[in-house]
Amino acid sequence: MKTKLLIISFAGLLFWQCRTATETEVTVESFYETELFREAQLAGLFEDSKTFVDLLRDRPWEELEALYLAERENEDFEIGAFVKAHFREAPMQQRDFVADSTRSMEEHINYMWEVLQRPADQVNPLSSKIPLPKSYVVPGGRFREIYYWDSYFTMIGLVEDGQEQLAESMLENFGYLIDTLGFIPNGTRDYYLTRSQPPFFTLMVELLATKDSSLADTYFDQVEKEYAYWMEGASTLSDTEETARVVRLQGDTLANRFWDSGTTPRPESYAEDLHLAGELESETDKTALYANLRAAAASGWDFSSRWYGQEGEFGSTRTTDLLPVDLNALIYGMERFLEAGYRKRGMESEADRVGASADQRAALFQSRFWDAELGYFMDYDYTSSSRTSERTLAGVYPLYFGLATEAQAEAVKNRLEMEFLMPGGLVTTLKPSGQQWDAPNGWAPLQWMAVAGLQRYGHDDLAMEIARRWVYVNEKVYRDTGKMMEKYNVQDTTLLSGGGEYPTQDGFGWSNGVALGFKALLEGAAEN
Repeated sequence: MKTKLLIISFAGLLFWQCRTATETEVTVESFYETELFREAQLAGLFEDSKTFVDLLRDRPWEELEALYLAERENEDFEIGAFVKAHFREAPMQQRDFVADSTRSMEEHINYMWEVLQRPADQVNPLSSKIPLPKSYVVPGGRFREIYYWDSYFTMIGLVEDGQEQLAESMLENFGYLIDTLGFIPNGTRDYYLTRSQPPFFTLMVELLATKDSSLADTYFDQVEKEYAYWMEGASTLSDTEETARVVRLQGDTLANRFWDSGTTPRPESYAEDLHLAGELESETDKTALYANLRAAAASGWDFSSRWYGQEGEFGSTRTTDLLPVDLNALIYGMERFLEAGYRKRGMESEADRVGASADQRAALFQSRFWDAELGYFMDYDYTSSSRTSERTLAGVYPLYFGLATEAQAEAVKNRLEMEFLMPGGLVTTLKPSGQQWDAPNGWAPLQWMAVAGLQRYGHDDLAMEIARRWVYVNEKVYRDTGKMMEKYNVQDTTLLSGGGEYPTQDGFGWSNGVALGFKALLEGAAEN
């Protein structure tokens, strides 16, 4: 079986072993489809499937597969011994963590930047790592590579902490990925090359452009390329058709959805995906589930009842049927950035074209995403031409981008205050499904988008209250554990968060960034 893989040119070398010097798509055989990979992942050698795919091999995978196929014929063959002999953990490139209970939360975060920082990568064809040319910050815990949307919120903290140079290095890395791959993958591992994540690159550029306005021009071409990735295939669609990330609705209006080009279990969650699909009978249903699980991973919300079908169960996940309100708000922001950039360059026809696309997308927030009865912005199921019934914090994104009317913003504010506001901040959804992107958990990026969106419409009192409660739970958990967490239990602040495919991780990039951003916001409000 063959799979499409992109080859990266880096420092004059080619990443992964290939026969020709090219930066276009090539067809290569995938390690993740070998019998060795399957047996190792299903043998239960590691608690987390991601551990195996992050190990370094001692030789090219083609040679390892041949060796495995030969040795497994021996009666005393053990897959665990084979993996131990031919795979090893990558050396940690970080400062050792030293706990110090005397540090304040802010001092701890400042210290953690060095712990989470990584130098520019070296090319290693025996690793799943995609090498980056500049230094960067990883989230923490099991996540030893850079992640796309996490990094915007991490960069907020870096800028607040006076570390603009490191934030700019991260921006350079993302620009490099767009230039070499044509998009920013979920994270810098080869098994993430089938999908992206919520497109925050434009917001990264705008964040750092507040310190250096020339960056908006420097990275304009990369924003343009990323937009082309998200809109790929749009020109070939007729009414009510879809292709990858684009859906054309009746009325010739384009919208976007989360998508992953793979239709097999995710390599980093291989055993987990196979187990879930085991409940299904047909291969067609299994393939559809894998595609929808992958698309949910592309959303960053992996996993949530937000993506469930009418059955209301994990196995009914149907991400690709939905037009997400947050994704379309982000792409609207990208379109407005491009429109302004084209006009600055005197490219009026291009500005008019993308501006018209932005106007059409803005209209969707009134015709498709807004639920007047609920007073909230909802995801839209284009397969049934109806809004979903699950209220989630994705509904705050239209406020962030100025897509709501004043009355709609007031209604969203009331809904947040009545239903989502908890002792530790805003809860992600109203459903305690056991998934990590559901109640009772709250997540830093969604707190930030909500607070900024409310401020845009003058609802400062609620915005400040959310920020205060979020900082409170951050500081409480830090006092109790000495750590900053990936997510927090906002309903019961005496308990740690839970749910999902893996234990709660510490570190943690985006929590650190938003905590510092909120501290500065609250201090500024107090001074005024």
